[in-house]
Amino acid sequence: MSYRYAFGRPPAVAAHAMVATSQPLATRAGLRALERGGNAADAALAAAAVLAVTEPTGNGIGGDCFAIVWKDGRADGLDSAGPAPANAEPLTPVAQEGAMSVTVPGAVGGWAALAERYGTLGLGECLSDAIDAAENGFAVTPLTAAAWQRGRRVPLEYLPAPSVGEIVRLPELAATLRRIAADGPSAFYEGETAAAISSVTWLEDGDLASFRPRWVEPLSVPYRGHEVLELPPPTQGVAALEGLGLLERSSPSLSSQIRCMQLALEDARDRVCDGADVSDLVSPEYLDRRRAAAPASVAEPPGGTVYLCAVDADRMAVSFIQSNYEGFGSGLVAPGTGVALQNRGACFVVSGAVEPGRRPYHTIIPGLLLRDGALLGPFGVMGGFLQAQAHLQLVSAIVDDGLDPQAALERPRFMIDGDVVRLEEGLWERDADLGRLGIATVRETNTGYFGGGQAILVSGNALVGGSDPRKDGYAAGF
Repeated sequence: MSYRYAFGRPPAVAAHAMVATSQPLATRAGLRALERGGNAADAALAAAAVLAVTEPTGNGIGGDCFAIVWKDGRADGLDSAGPAPANAEPLTPVAQEGAMSVTVPGAVGGWAALAERYGTLGLGECLSDAIDAAENGFAVTPLTAAAWQRGRRVPLEYLPAPSVGEIVRLPELAATLRRIAADGPSAFYEGETAAAISSVTWLEDGDLASFRPRWVEPLSVPYRGHEVLELPPPTQGVAALEGLGLLERSSPSLSSQIRCMQLALEDARDRVCDGADVSDLVSPEYLDRRRAAAPASVAEPPGGTVYLCAVDADRMAVSFIQSNYEGFGSGLVAPGTGVALQNRGACFVVSGAVEPGRRPYHTIIPGLLLRDGALLGPFGVMGGFLQAQAHLQLVSAIVDDGLDPQAALERPRFMIDGDVVRLEEGLWERDADLGRLGIATVRETNTGYFGGGQAILVSGNALVGGSDPRKDGYAAGF
């Protein structure tokens, strides 16, 4: 399915609160949580749980999650990605699918941590809409149907692939969600569900039982009077920050954006790993030196992810992302649970080998924008290794060009992919100019390369939001 840049959608505008997701039922669930008296954390959890049901091609409770929470003038980072087995072998080549591509799924632990620290409704109530969708059925949306039908790793439990509008029920997943709602994360990381996960992967019961999410300090970089926040390793958030730091020292032209991102992606590939300190990559001294370097080729594998954001009446904001990595991830489902397991271990390919007990490079990154020390808004763009590139393009569209969130998300994108730069329709006329600068381009017709995002910005006393037309969802508020 192609998307042509013709008439755009106006942004969503609301006075009090807003939710933006990639699925209609998820946006509705977030709004319902707010209407029941919940805050932005409750809205994000309700939406994330529904996304785990209605968009299983990109995420689920067998995946990982990250978030940035803004409350009372402070940003807090949630890192809920699990490691490889403690007793894993440092394998090469790294498994791209199957049992040895699965790391400990962090999503459920992350949900519980977010509910405990910031939520008001309780995790169980936040899961109610997701349980209903899984148990009573949901209508499959167009882009999700297309991803389902072309997926390489769709497990038998999720076949045959549904068509647009087909009603899908996931009773085993509903039962697992009910247990989590009643008993908390222990219902996932211990007992029958954990045993089912261990039975089809190289994870052991102890790997699951010992998992704990982490609260971390976000990284940041100034950008033309704004502050951009991302999460530290194992995510690639520093690539977006370094790219923007370099771009601030140049013009925001298309060629400058590409060159700055090539340099930042190269550094991220070489430096990002579990526990790494990469703060020097966004120091003014390093950025001043780095901008003169010649960029290298950096290849970009695909990925499958969902992003969502929520802002409430008190201007608490949650920027939230969760992922299976590639489509249905490993292609495995824990028997009797409905839990499709991610293949995040495939990203150990960045470091060259599996690292026992450690987390691989993570592509998924939530973002947050501040202005004058106050919230401007949460943002994110899903799409594997594209994400850091898309963050730079989205921030530049908002800050440099003054676009509203919807217009900024609809703007055509580029994607650096090894020795070439893929251009989305709307940028095709720029290929000759880029060619004269030595940048090889491809006129790409597959919009799947360019991800999909959401954003909500504070505008005076109101909120203005957008949801990417490359996905099935929308932004809405009240």
